Amino acid sequence: MAIEDELRERLSKVEALFFGATTAGEREAAGAAAERLKAKLAEASRLDPPVEMKFTMPDQWSARLFIALCRRYGFRPFRYARQRSTTIMVKAPRRLFDAVVWRQFSDVHTDLWTHFEKTTERLIREAIHTDTADAELAPEPIGLR
Repeated sequence: MAIEDELRERLSKVEALFFGATTAGEREAAGAAAERLKAKLAEASRLDPPVEMKFTMPDQWSARLFIALCRRYGFRPFRYARQRSTTIMVKAPRRLFDAVVWRQFSDVHTDLWTHFEKTTERLIREAIHTDTADAELAPEPIGLR
């Protein structure tokens, strides 16, 4: 296992401790440990120099999630003038970024999409009409007479 993988695994465990902490002291200790691990990750990323990457998100919700995950791990998302709001640029070590941010984005995005889909279907069924099936398939028109 590479040193970056070990550090990432330890960081995940520390974050789990932080979010599950029940006292201020536990949260403080877990937060300090997370900061030390992030510093070690930064050191490891020097071996994998940052490259500029362009990501095109399918919608605003995906872009917001992606930006939040970038910021969570200390990466600065940006866009150039005249780029669409769903285009996100990031300068980061590719291996580290793919293993941490992109992997987590993919997992969370799938879960959120499923949740949005179920919630939308339920709201339409309850508030507008119980039949949420797709439109009927009609035969092609024969032509104008």
